[in-house]
Amino acid sequence: MTATTTAPLAATPARTVRQPSARLRAWATRAPLLPALVFMIVVTQLPFVATLVISFFDWNALYPKARRFTGLDNYRQVLTDADLRHSVWTTVLLTAAVVLASLVIGLALALLLDRRFRGRGIVRTLLIAPFLVVPVAAALLWKHVLYNPEYGLLNGLLHYVGGPQPDWVSRTPLLAVEASLVWQWTPFMMLILLAGLQSRDQQQIEAARVDGASDWQIFRHLTLPHLRRYLELGALLGSIYIVQNFDAVFTITSGGLGTANLPYTVYQSFYQAHENGLASAAGVLVVIGSIVIATFALRVVSSLFREEVSRA
Repeated sequence: MTATTTAPLAATPARTVRQPSARLRAWATRAPLLPALVFMIVVTQLPFVATLVISFFDWNALYPKARRFTGLDNYRQVLTDADLRHSVWTTVLLTAAVVLASLVIGLALALLLDRRFRGRGIVRTLLIAPFLVVPVAAALLWKHVLYNPEYGLLNGLLHYVGGPQPDWVSRTPLLAVEASLVWQWTPFMMLILLAGLQSRDQQQIEAARVDGASDWQIFRHLTLPHLRRYLELGALLGSIYIVQNFDAVFTITSGGLGTANLPYTVYQSFYQAHENGLASAAGVLVVIGSIVIATFALRVVSSLFREEVSRA
């Protein structure tokens, strides 16, 4: 009986699996975001492009067949018209006053909430509440509940102490709008500054106290320099929103008595004068100003992130 030997099977080479390229993996990662990106472009960018195109035309909605291309004439009129220049100045004044007042009051409230005391959570919730109110509802609240000369709370308190009964909106119109916006935006500034206070180096503060530094010296030389980035961030973000504010001006004063800012002037030119081209040019200028402010805000945010990463 002869033994038969079988030759060993030749080893078959393993099939190599091609790995997807880095570009393909990147597209696969971003693919779920494409519907949101397309939606954002359709909702925001296409209307802006249409507004930009209309801004180069002399286009009155009452005479649609008489529209004609005028180039930069609408922009020239926005920058040279006395009423529009006054609205730009009102916008700057309103934004600066509201942002500065909100930052100062927000810093004081943030310093208060940074301390430990009984009921701090309830106080924090109550102080945040104005920022959660719908802007139109907040303006109506100030106009009727506080400013009304007949049944408003302010005149009621003055009547109780025997004081005068002024019409707050007609006597101090711009201040009336500013007060309502400060009330609404102070919680926003407070939250940003409170986050900055809670990110301080406590060991450094304790070392300064051991060395005999007073509370004012700690605030001036340690706390305030640390909060510089947060103050800048609050000022920039607040400016972006307040520059575009329309609700308070429309609700409290209806743009009268010298309170018409640029967004209200755009509304007036578009819906009342039916000047589509002029209103579009003014709107484009508002968007450009907001983009400039937002660019600085993004730089401040990125610098804050870099500082936090370097600390970690």
